[in-house]
Amino acid sequence: QVQLVEFGGDLVQPGGSLRLSCEASGSIFSIYSMGWYRQAPGKQRELVAVIVSGLSTNYEDSVKGRFTISRDIGKNTVHLQMNNLRPEDTAVYYCKAGGVRTRTGLIQQAVWGQGTQVTVSS
Repeated sequence: QVQLVEFGGDLVQPGGSLRLSCEASGSIFSIYSMGWYRQAPGKQRELVAVIVSGLSTNYEDSVKGRFTISRDIGKNTVHLQMNNLRPEDTAVYYCKAGGVRTRTGLIQQAVWGQGTQVTVSS
């Protein structure tokens, strides 16, 4: 069984920074992609950033230049460095892993974490 655990969410003032981390555990051989999504109250969950095979990255337009996604493939972890945070960044942030291969084979569905709350407010 593969599990994702996020941590690093907190209350921060506008203009501040936070670093989110997500660790995948289980009998994992490889993970094709890892990413961060967020969901604000009353809104749909949206992609924030994704990193594929530790090389290719993609960001939602509003976070470009402020957020940076990185990955430690050997430790099955992904990080999201968030700078110059804005009140509209307030949301629950979820980690997602896709293309997870374990000793029993490829997991067809994406694996999600439980989420971590980020609140940007003065």
